[in-house]
Amino acid sequence: MNMKKQYKGIFYIILSAFCFSLMDMFVRMSGDLPSIQKSFFRNIVAAVFACAFVLKDREAFQWKKGSGKYLILRSMFGTLGILCNFYAIDHLALADASMLNKMSPFFVVIFSFLLLKEKVTVTQTLLVIGAFLGSLFVVKPTISNLDLVPSLIGLLGGLGAGAAYTMVRKLGTIGVKGPFIVFFFSTFSCVVTLPWLIFDYHVMTLAQIVILLMAGLCAAGGQFAITAAYCYAPASEISIYDYTKVIFSMILGFIMFQQIPDFYSWIGYIIICFMAVLMFFYNKKRGTK
Repeated sequence: MNMKKQYKGIFYIILSAFCFSLMDMFVRMSGDLPSIQKSFFRNIVAAVFACAFVLKDREAFQWKKGSGKYLILRSMFGTLGILCNFYAIDHLALADASMLNKMSPFFVVIFSFLLLKEKVTVTQTLLVIGAFLGSLFVVKPTISNLDLVPSLIGLLGGLGAGAAYTMVRKLGTIGVKGPFIVFFFSTFSCVVTLPWLIFDYHVMTLAQIVILLMAGLCAAGGQFAITAAYCYAPASEISIYDYTKVIFSMILGFIMFQQIPDFYSWIGYIIICFMAVLMFFYNKKRGTK
């Protein structure tokens, strides 16, 4: 691996994490609006940017045989993931919502086994179980926990994202271009959420519109930055840096909303990040064999 390319990959994946943290912040700042309405504005901006990239590279429009069902599944799971993540962002500390969403790499392992029939080793299984146990400290599944429902929805968002990334993985093996996947998903999500927007539209102030458009810009930046990251370096070498999003979210959550994660959340963060580090080195070791 060319070290210069690896450093570029690390830079872009950290940039992506920062962009997605800003997106979370803007989503929270937009106030008391339905998650579906926030999702629409987030995705319509990403769709416009992705469309521009696809038009620039006409080869990206080439339809690959057998890609249809995977594009639809990617879009369905991705839309579910965004809606659940936005709901969690509105009801939890930014760092908690971010960490629950970062369970997605572990769900990728599960769905790769269930849907793509990829082999999963005993070590990977144990690491997934460890990460899930860590998520319980963030979710805190007790009757007295007022944030239990938002936490479970946030975890469901991580599951949806994991399933969506599994479909992206499959589409990549078929030869579908990244910008087209982003364009198809963003457009699909806008079309699906549009009926709710029409029949249950909440009037927004100019400030809210600007804030949601900023969320969309940050989301588009994050999407394209992470695509660039994996063009420069393989996931096994740089994916761990994506967890910097939790650090950015903690900082932004404290500065903008005076949020401080509780003791149990910190334990959960440490366990999940530790499992992620172990998974990173394990995959890297397997890749060198």
